[in-house]
Amino acid sequence: MERVFSTYRYVGQPLSSVVLGAIREAGISKIEVFCSGAHFDYGSAEAVRDLAGWLEERGLELHSMHSPTQRNTGGRHEGGLPISISDGERVRRLDAVDEVKRAIDVAERIPFKYLVQHLGSSRQSSDARFIDAAFNSLEHLAIFAKQRGVTIALENTTHEIGAPLTLVNFIKETHLNDLRFCLDVGHAHIEGGIAAAFEAMRERLVTTHIHDNHGDEDEHLLPFEGTIDWDATLQMIAEAPVALPIVMELKEHATQTDVLGRARAAFDRMENELESKRARAARS
Repeated sequence: MERVFSTYRYVGQPLSSVVLGAIREAGISKIEVFCSGAHFDYGSAEAVRDLAGWLEERGLELHSMHSPTQRNTGGRHEGGLPISISDGERVRRLDAVDEVKRAIDVAERIPFKYLVQHLGSSRQSSDARFIDAAFNSLEHLAIFAKQRGVTIALENTTHEIGAPLTLVNFIKETHLNDLRFCLDVGHAHIEGGIAAAFEAMRERLVTTHIHDNHGDEDEHLLPFEGTIDWDATLQMIAEAPVALPIVMELKEHATQTDVLGRARAAFDRMENELESKRARAARS
């Protein structure tokens, strides 16, 4: 099982060698970096160079980047101005595309597989004008990413424009066939259910966001601490057309004590259960 830890857990502080060292000491060898200026300044050559050095020192691999979603207005991620590639205002949309390109450009210095991308912001519906704006953005971004060895994976979110069926229909209608999907199980648990999301997205799934909640708020808890049916969820992951990485994406306030130790225990439990399910499937 491929274990990946998202730096979203530390989005309220600058990404550092100390943080990366702690992740590595927890037995995790791959990370997803959340692009937020106060956390990781993806547009800074110096910041990218530092990250490359830290990853090499710690024996870590950059698995994926999470595309920027907000401009920081202070020292933290929350409360910033939305960055949306489906913005109906052309100037803001083009500015958002430029921001995403800066994140993708990190691959020129530090190779990574996937850029996890929201189709729109929480303030947007699946109105045709927003879908058209997203098409104009992603038609360009998909080519830009492919030239740098990166695949864009659209993530299901808890708002209308990011619903699994919206994402599936978007690719069908636009024929942007280089796009893939990231299954966020926490978001699916809140909106429509994990089984429905998995079935809709399964043929294009390449990566995941794994976290828990109680079905009403996007809490980003450790797995097994909310109300997700993990037996059923892991069965689906075990049956996916391709082997899916387990990318744990936690919130700072939701995991205060020994987060990496508890994350390692959760990874161990999931790996054991996945191996058991795959072994049973092989015997049947």
